[in-house]
Amino acid sequence: MGAPVHGALALFLLLLVGAGAAPQEPTLPATGAAAVGVNSNSVLVALLDSHYTELAELVEKALLLQTLEDAVGKHNVTIFAPRNEALERDLDPEFKRFLLEPRNLRSLQALLLYHVLPSRLPSDSWPAASHPTLSGEEVELAPAAGDGAGMRVGHAAVTRPDAVLRPDGVIHGIERLLVPRSVQEDFNRRRSLAAISAVLPTGAPEVDPRTHRLKKPAPPVAPGAPPVLPVWDAMAPGPSIAPAPAPGPGSGKHHFDGHSQVKDFIQTLLLYGGYNELADILVNLTSLATEMGRLVSEGYVLTVLAPNDEAMARLTTDQLSEPGSPENILYYHMIPEYQTEESMYNAVRRFGKVRYDTLRLPHKVVAREADGSVKFGQGEGSAYLFDPDIYTDGRISVQGIDAVLFAPDDTKATQTADPNRKPPAIVTHKKKIKLRRGQCRKLLEATCQMAGLFGQRSRFASCQ
Repeated sequence: MGAPVHGALALFLLLLVGAGAAPQEPTLPATGAAAVGVNSNSVLVALLDSHYTELAELVEKALLLQTLEDAVGKHNVTIFAPRNEALERDLDPEFKRFLLEPRNLRSLQALLLYHVLPSRLPSDSWPAASHPTLSGEEVELAPAAGDGAGMRVGHAAVTRPDAVLRPDGVIHGIERLLVPRSVQEDFNRRRSLAAISAVLPTGAPEVDPRTHRLKKPAPPVAPGAPPVLPVWDAMAPGPSIAPAPAPGPGSGKHHFDGHSQVKDFIQTLLLYGGYNELADILVNLTSLATEMGRLVSEGYVLTVLAPNDEAMARLTTDQLSEPGSPENILYYHMIPEYQTEESMYNAVRRFGKVRYDTLRLPHKVVAREADGSVKFGQGEGSAYLFDPDIYTDGRISVQGIDAVLFAPDDTKATQTADPNRKPPAIVTHKKKIKLRRGQCRKLLEATCQMAGLFGQRSRFASCQ
C-alpha cells in the first residue's frame, strides 16, 4: 500500500507546480476619471490660460479646481465666462467684498458653479429652456430671436458664443456675472445684519448755545473771506474758563494768527507803560486774551478802548468780584470794528455823535467831539481818548482812554468817576500875528489921536 500512496502524493505535487507556472491574464485598464485625468487639451486648462483672467482667479480662490476636474472627467461641460470688466469694474464693490470674505466661501463656490452646465451646449444647439447647473440651481437659456437679439443666459447676453471649443467642453463669453438667488439672498441677509450692527446710538439733537438753533455743518467758505456769522455769535456763551469753539468760516483752519497778534498787543501795552492792570485782567483774571485771539483767527477785527492804570485803580473790589463782572466791563470796551484815532475823530467831527457797537450786546458806546479830542460815554462816566493808536496792525486797534466806561444800566458807573478829572491838555500851535511897518504906523497915529481927545497925548513920547 505504500507504493500507491507515494504515487498519488507525487501526482498532487505535479499538479500544484503546473498551476503555479500557468501564465496570468493581462489586467484591463480602468476606465473613468480616476484613470483618465485632465489633459492639456481640456476646456479647464483652456479656461485657466484664456483672457478670462478674473474668472480664473476666482476659481482658484474658491478652491474649485478639483471639483471642476472631476466634472470634466465624468462628462462634457459648458462654461459661461463673464468678461474681465464685469468682474473688475462693473461689479458692486460691496458685493465683491462680500464674495472675497473667507466666511462667505460657500457663497463664492455656489456663484461660480452656477456658471457651469454639466453638458455640452454649443451655439448651434442652444435650447430654449431651463438647464441645471453644477450649483444645483437652474439657469434660464434663451436662443437668438428673430428681431436681432442674441442668445441669453439668465439676464446676461452671450457676447462671444463658442469662444473656446475643446473635446470635453465649450466656453461662451457673457456680458455680466450671473448671480443665483441663494447667493443674492445670503448677501442681502449679511448686508442687513451689517447695517443693523453699524448703527450707533445717537442722543437728542444738539442745540448751539450761541444761536439757539440745531447745529448744522458750516458751509464751505473761501480762504480769506469775511466771517459768515456776526462776532456776537462767534463769542463764547458767557464767562468761562475756556471759550467755546467758534463756528466761524475756518472750522479749525484759521486764516490769521490771532493768538500771536493778541500776544503782541499785550506786550505792547506792557512796554508802553501805564496799562499793566488791563493786561493783567486780560491774561490772568479772565480768558479774554484767548477769546480775542480766536476771534481774530476766525477773521474778525477788534478795537479796544484801553483804560489806563489810574482809571483801573478806581474800580472797587465789589465791581470785580461779581461773577462775570470783569468780562462784562471789558466787553463794553471792545468794538467789533477796526477804528483808529483819525477815523474816529473824523467821524465825530462830521456827524457830531457816533454810536459804536460793542461786544456787550445790546449796549453801544457813544462817541462825540470834545475839546479837539474824542469823548466816549456820557456825563460823569465819560472818558477821553488819551493815548491814540497804542497798537494798530490791521486786525487789532488799541486806543488808550483815561476812565473806565460802564453800560447805561450799570448803577455803579458814578462810583468810578473822578470829579476833579479834566480833559487832556490839547497842544495847539497858534500862529503869531506879525504886523507890517505901515500897519504899525497907522495904528500908532490912531492911538495918539485917541489920547489927544482925553488930554493924555503929551505923556507919550512917540506922539510928540
